[in-house]
Amino acid sequence: MESLVGTGVALVTPFRTDLSIDTKALENLVEHCISGGVDYLVALGTTAESVTLTKEEKRLVMQTISLANAGRLPLVVGVGGNNTMAVVKELQTLDFMDFEAILSVSPAYNKPTQEGIYQHFREISKASPLPIIVYNVPSRTGSNMLPGTTIRLAKDFKNIVAIKEACADQIQIDQLMQQKPDGFHIISGDDFTALSTVLAGGSGVISVLGQGLPEAFSRMISLGLQGDSERAYGIHQTLLDGMHLIFEEGNPAGIKTVLEYFGLGGSQVRLPLVSASTALKSKINRFLGQLQHVNA
Repeated sequence: MESLVGTGVALVTPFRTDLSIDTKALENLVEHCISGGVDYLVALGTTAESVTLTKEEKRLVMQTISLANAGRLPLVVGVGGNNTMAVVKELQTLDFMDFEAILSVSPAYNKPTQEGIYQHFREISKASPLPIIVYNVPSRTGSNMLPGTTIRLAKDFKNIVAIKEACADQIQIDQLMQQKPDGFHIISGDDFTALSTVLAGGSGVISVLGQGLPEAFSRMISLGLQGDSERAYGIHQTLLDGMHLIFEEGNPAGIKTVLEYFGLGGSQVRLPLVSASTALKSKINRFLGQLQHVNA
């Protein structure tokens, strides 16, 4: 996990106008992130619209990212869902040759108890050929994986090595910092809590905005990890409006608008998601147009 410290980015899946996967745009996005200084890449997370990709499309995304990356950065892949047996089967059948870790989200919709969440990840731990980053995102799943459950998993299963915490609650993040065993990593899952998480002792972020503005975001997290809070917060304030704008109408509609602005793919998303409204696109484009180069 030492290679997965700093700024990771949850890559989108670019689509053509017919909603097929735009592999060329995905290759260009990988190059944009690498040249911008991010530390690792995450495929098939929520931002990738993974729930509306077929098994064949998931393999295509993994292959495209792997080939474009060419071994330069560590790769993480999302494998999760609310059917535990189906997730286990996927872990047993996918080719993870070029990937270093699994990102697995807490089950959505079912609303399991804390014991149910624990048992779900217990089965994933038994099946996974790679280290696991568990992912808590209550705004999407409908249930919050509490610190006690996370710490229990961290202590009981050696291959559960980190949490991507997107609870948007600094108190909960602080509790995790206080209780976590040595070597277990706390990774921010929210752009706007990324810096505060790092300054509290976290290992970094898996960012959405970071793939659009990799240089600035990576610099902010790097300064935070160095303890240079003043300069890091200066960048945070510059990016803050963008962090909120890209989620105003849901993810990844906002970040795809950012990428479209930079010529890194279209803004198309798959139903039931819809593209950003004209009003939001205007606000995002205005933010990007006014954004000055961050001199840190």
